[in-house]
Amino acid sequence: MRIGVLALQGAFIEHEQMLARLGVDSFELRCGEDAYEDFDGLIIPGGESSVQGKLLRELNLFEPLRKKLLEGMPVLGTCAGLLLLAKEIKNDERRHLATMDIQAKRNAYGRQLGSFKTSAHFKGIGEIPMSFIRAPYISEVYKDAEALAWVNGKIVAARQQNQIVTAFHPELTGDLRVHSYFCSMAAKRQDALKSVRTDLTKS
Repeated sequence: MRIGVLALQGAFIEHEQMLARLGVDSFELRCGEDAYEDFDGLIIPGGESSVQGKLLRELNLFEPLRKKLLEGMPVLGTCAGLLLLAKEIKNDERRHLATMDIQAKRNAYGRQLGSFKTSAHFKGIGEIPMSFIRAPYISEVYKDAEALAWVNGKIVAARQQNQIVTAFHPELTGDLRVHSYFCSMAAKRQDALKSVRTDLTKS
């Protein structure tokens, strides 16, 4: 299995380190050509969503990556990555990849609570540590999107089919379980695609 990590800005190196600890190969996506590499899942790290959205377009990554996500490639979006995937951003008119049926609010905790650490239950994983840095939160999930974690009554993680987002930074906690959860999604899709190819070969 090979995971692509969007490496335009933010804590992408920390995501690569978490994947390495799980024994998962990764590579950095920095330009349009990288989107055509062979890989099984995508991580979109934190940073500044408006900057990343602009660079995705300028570096010709936007269209090929969006196509992959719509075709079912597993993706993990953390903090700014959540905003890039959200179809609606409550306090921002800009839209980016917009592949996930969630409404988000950027910089949702304000200055005083802009950065904090806590722990909370994550559906399918259990109690995990969470690190928030000027974080968004999810104000609404709709269609088949599902909330996975809450902090102080706010949704801070969600999943919709092949897409998982967190308002917090799992790459900064040292806890591997969110990345392991994501990699299991990528592994299942990899197995499904192999099965399809095998059936096509037999026919």
